[in-house]
Amino acid sequence: MHEPGDERIALYDASGAQIGAESRRVVYARSLWHASAGVLLRSGDGERIFVHRRSDDKLVMAGMWDCVAGGVVDPGETPAQTARRELAEELGVTGVALTPLFSTAWESGPGTGLGSGPAGLRAHLFAYEAFWDGPVTLQESEVAEGRWMALDELRALLADRSRPFAPDSRILAERRLAELP
Repeated sequence: MHEPGDERIALYDASGAQIGAESRRVVYARSLWHASAGVLLRSGDGERIFVHRRSDDKLVMAGMWDCVAGGVVDPGETPAQTARRELAEELGVTGVALTPLFSTAWESGPGTGLGSGPAGLRAHLFAYEAFWDGPVTLQESEVAEGRWMALDELRALLADRSRPFAPDSRILAERRLAELP
């Protein structure tokens, strides 16, 4: 049986270049640099973002709220390919244009519970945006629940520290929301 921690993911260096591959378990345990790509899925009119709660059995950030369909970059895959793959897997959305927004490096820090290594998690985050008014089909193994939220409702969710929100997605969402009216 294939364990999620055995999945091989792309290794990156601190400057953001892909340099190899290692198991997810080793990457997390040793706090190795890797990359993730995610898509903020907005309604066609741009007034809402799809928000979901991660499943309770995810390896990291289990049960947390999230507004990015995303995941780690696979070996040999570009961040754009990852974003497109994850949007299809997690939300069932295909055939949409992806607009690159920005990329940033992120470290969760020690003692956060997000990575077992001394530095926590270290990742280069690649943010994309897509617009969609069609059906959303949740991947049950990844997403516990989800719905469309108005931009101000998402801002309120992010401000409510009593509701755990995936910290890497928080960075992407807060930066993008700061650019929107």
